[in-house]
Amino acid sequence: MNIFATLRKTLTVYASALTLGVTATLSAAPAAAQETFTWKVQVHWPAASSSYTDSMLRLKRVIEERTDGRLKLNIYEAGALFKAKDTFNAVSRGILEMGAISPSYAQDKVSLAGIASGLPFAFRNVWEAAYFHQQLGFEQMLRDEAAEHGVYWSTDKVFPTEIVVKNPINNWDDFTKLKIRSSGVLQKFLTEAGAAASYIPGSELYSALDSGIVDGAHWGAVQGAASMSLYEVAKYHVQPALNIAGTDVFLVNQKALDKLPEDMQVIVKQALAEQFWIRTNEYLYKERTTLAKIIAEQGVQVNVLPDEVQDKLVQAAQSMWDEEGERSDRTKKALDMLKGYLSDLGYL
Repeated sequence: MNIFATLRKTLTVYASALTLGVTATLSAAPAAAQETFTWKVQVHWPAASSSYTDSMLRLKRVIEERTDGRLKLNIYEAGALFKAKDTFNAVSRGILEMGAISPSYAQDKVSLAGIASGLPFAFRNVWEAAYFHQQLGFEQMLRDEAAEHGVYWSTDKVFPTEIVVKNPINNWDDFTKLKIRSSGVLQKFLTEAGAAASYIPGSELYSALDSGIVDGAHWGAVQGAASMSLYEVAKYHVQPALNIAGTDVFLVNQKALDKLPEDMQVIVKQALAEQFWIRTNEYLYKERTTLAKIIAEQGVQVNVLPDEVQDKLVQAAQSMWDEEGERSDRTKKALDMLKGYLSDLGYL
């Protein structure tokens, strides 16, 4: 009897433990399943823009897949919730958990943003700008300054910015007669160099070119212009690039990032870090293939600026660099680093 009593008691203990374990598992399962997050994300790209698909929708897919759907990104195209120039403040205040803008839209908050959006005629190759950001520490300088506003800064890619025009630029007079859609540092540069540059939202750009409000514009380079159908009304693609820079940046509200479980924080940061390299290289490849396509199919011509025009633009650009360096101690440090780098490359 003692043996049976002992056995019955043991089985009772095991059964109770099993019941408690199953109960705990069942009660924990709904809690784990409910641990999901949804972020509002506004970008400065219209849905028609190539970067809306290739940058934003790619990042959305990667983050949602790697978090097994625990973090979802609800995407709003340009102007849906805020003007592009108000997006930084919206992310900083936590109204948006995430955004994508041109750094030029954040110059009133981040003094380095002017250099980030691209000093004209500085780099000559995309790899030089990528090295400056990631190996020389410029990206970390940007991140440190943005962090003071509760924002995690991550450059989407570096790429050239090139103009499309309705009529070719054959001499300096042609350039100074231009009415160009521009933004940020480049808008100031083009105006000081002698053209008439003004800001027009992307959603209004095609109609502005078509109607003659402007006769030239930059929206990225070849891909950006093609995705916005600009070559339908402007058949000349101008080279060399006005600048090569990190002209698109993702902003994440730091508090929203900190609320995520640690593994999800790592996933978001890793996805942003790899995005830089994937999109930078992909953009270069697509620039070549898109240029070949629009030349063949739409009769677009490459307009290489005459030496006279390039020389005057370089002179105007270098005087403007120093103005940008005077914005803060940070910009002075960054500009000194840039000039040293360009000297090492043999450009200065």
